[in-house]
Amino acid sequence: MESRGGCLCGAVRFVITGRLREVVACHCGQCQKVHGTFGAYTACALDRLRFEKDAGLAWYASSQRATRGFCRICGSSLFWRPVGQGTVSVAAGVLDDAGDLKLARHIFTADKPDWYAITDGLEEIEHSMTGM
Repeated sequence: MESRGGCLCGAVRFVITGRLREVVACHCGQCQKVHGTFGAYTACALDRLRFEKDAGLAWYASSQRATRGFCRICGSSLFWRPVGQGTVSVAAGVLDDAGDLKLARHIFTADKPDWYAITDGLEEIEHSMTGM
């Protein structure tokens, strides 16, 4: 099984082998700043991610715990990578075909702004150190 994806302009293209984790919606303040709303991420082991094109790829150390990958050309938010772990979270919206992925839960709901409601009945975790 392979999943492909990339940024808006095509300067970053990637392939992920194997199954992806279910999608987790993160409502933390950093995701709100990066996405303009909550972020929705799947994930895989870092060694299962291969880049076909990475000319636009840049990484930003958004905290001491994580870096965020984005396209420096078009601005697409692509990845969230915890420091010192062998995983990478992939923004679900940048996949060419999400296949059978489903939203599984919401994390950092304590940071959610009042202008939207979570109404899907899925698990809500006020804080999380993993999840993404």
